[in-house]
Amino acid sequence: MIAETMSRRDAVRTFAAGITGMAALTDVALAAGGEKPEGAARLKGNIKQSVSRWCFGSIPWDEFCKACKEMGIVGVDLVGEADIPHLQKYDLIPTCFSGFGSIGDGLNRKENHVKCMEQCKKNIALAAKCKAPNVITFSGNRRGQPDEEGLDNCALFLKEARKIAEDASVTIVVELLNSKVDHKDYQCDHTAWGAELCKRVGSPNVKLLYDIYHMQIMEGDIIRTIQQNIQHIGHFHTGGNPGRHEIDETQELNYGAICQAIVKTGYKGYVAHEFVPARQDKLASLRQAVGICDV
Repeated sequence: MIAETMSRRDAVRTFAAGITGMAALTDVALAAGGEKPEGAARLKGNIKQSVSRWCFGSIPWDEFCKACKEMGIVGVDLVGEADIPHLQKYDLIPTCFSGFGSIGDGLNRKENHVKCMEQCKKNIALAAKCKAPNVITFSGNRRGQPDEEGLDNCALFLKEARKIAEDASVTIVVELLNSKVDHKDYQCDHTAWGAELCKRVGSPNVKLLYDIYHMQIMEGDIIRTIQQNIQHIGHFHTGGNPGRHEIDETQELNYGAICQAIVKTGYKGYVAHEFVPARQDKLASLRQAVGICDV
């Protein structure tokens, strides 16, 4: 579990660094006819499914993208500019682009705001150019900071960043993470805290990334919480609990029922698979997850 958590954290850090270090953006047109494998799965389409690349990083890009397209997956999460040509080839969407800040050092500290704003401006522009609907950001860790102070500081930053996001037609999603198992001391670890942040910012372009795995650990009551807060949710991540593995009968969550509840709310965004397969055939596990969520 520790290794898996570090892989995810390192992936976010690597993507962000990769984008920041690029001097220019090459023209990318995701709608310009990528390769479309024959025999692609015909899903119901009520849930637009995506997948986080880092969970399947051992699979070569071409093999991974081709398999995703054949399964009916429409996009890939947590990607940067360098990844776009791979997605373009298979007509896949960069559903969540690397954004600004990090899990440990985020928006809750004013001393991080200048650096985060530089990243924000650059990466939202990149996301808009690449037709990515979302960019990710984080509250940061508490380190003894009261939750109300962290809330004030995050809102202060996002009230300025919202203008950039609105002008670019990109949504900033603040990720909800558990502070019990994987990300000790992380501040945005409950839906109520995140929803209050969204209310204070007051923009349709600032929402939450509701990670079902993380929120099952912190508070449970997943379906009711989603129903009551859907107006503040801009993106979803899946993962089986315990262990963050497959989302089937080996774990405690009923993803079929959860996805049915999401559909009933009228949600039109993406649900991205972010589980670490425990089985040797990782693509078979992903294909199974797509079937479970195709409600």
